[in-house]
Amino acid sequence: MQAFRVTINLQSAFATPLKGDTLFGQLCWAIRNRQGEHRLTELLTGYTNGQPFAVVSDAFPEGYWPLPKLPGSYYDKIEGADRKTVKKRCWLPEQTVEKPLSQWLSHAIDAKALAGSVCGSDAQSRSMHSALSEKYPQPHNTINRQTNTTGTGFTPYSIEQEWFIPGIAWSIYLMLDTDRLNAADCKQCLEDIGNIGFGRDASIGLGKYSVTEFAETTLPAQADANACLTLAPCAPQDLGFDGSNSFYQLFTRFGRHGDIAVHQQGKPFKNPVLLAQTAAVFATKPPTTGFIGQGVGGNGELSKNLPATVHQGYAPVIAINLDTKERS
Repeated sequence: MQAFRVTINLQSAFATPLKGDTLFGQLCWAIRNRQGEHRLTELLTGYTNGQPFAVVSDAFPEGYWPLPKLPGSYYDKIEGADRKTVKKRCWLPEQTVEKPLSQWLSHAIDAKALAGSVCGSDAQSRSMHSALSEKYPQPHNTINRQTNTTGTGFTPYSIEQEWFIPGIAWSIYLMLDTDRLNAADCKQCLEDIGNIGFGRDASIGLGKYSVTEFAETTLPAQADANACLTLAPCAPQDLGFDGSNSFYQLFTRFGRHGDIAVHQQGKPFKNPVLLAQTAAVFATKPPTTGFIGQGVGGNGELSKNLPATVHQGYAPVIAINLDTKERS
């Protein structure tokens, strides 16, 4: 599989985080809408048997990787630094990957520092942006489409919208089997997602972005690598990783069908999936494919409404050298 870097500029607020597994789901719908359901079915052949046609990462600030979720003992101590401040460091400059992993924390920065670097010397802008994004509740109300009124009951609710600071580009890393889906078609489908809108409330203008670059790249790899740093949520269950030297945060994905499937039979919800959060570290020999994990679903496991439904449990990875010596 070939690695690609997709650079996007955000053009609106978002109601759904730009996570790799969600991006993959929308990519599948974009392929179906542009090339037909038969074509998507063809591409998904073998998906749950370790043969994905594409593996999509989260979106990261351009020029940065996520800092691995490792215990503090794996990093060199930063003398004189406040512990709480150090814990906020989460973004690693790309050029730092070639350095020993123990030094990564000292080179990492927090979201406030990254936002400040984007604002440059503009003091007013720096004071306004202390993070990469701000979240605000957006009031909504249920409308009776037959009467165009709220009906007899007034039931307002709020949806949280996330607004990102202007002037920052975001990078998505894509492992693509170009023998099955060529780069031009993949780029077109990603552009379709950006034009229509990604995630929740796309119909009212959220989730818009433009693709400014789609180029081949090579994911970095350290010498003598013995572990993998994940760039998207993944499903590591029963894959034989060294549990004593693997570190991750679990979360449950309560998925929903997208696109026209939301309206089919009135059952938009999928079965929940337990995943390891992005920036997990798994002690295993880095694969030549550039990704780890497994495809989830198929045969009605995730959805009785659409039995063929699958979920991306794969993640692109950076090959790293992890000190596996016993630590206190």
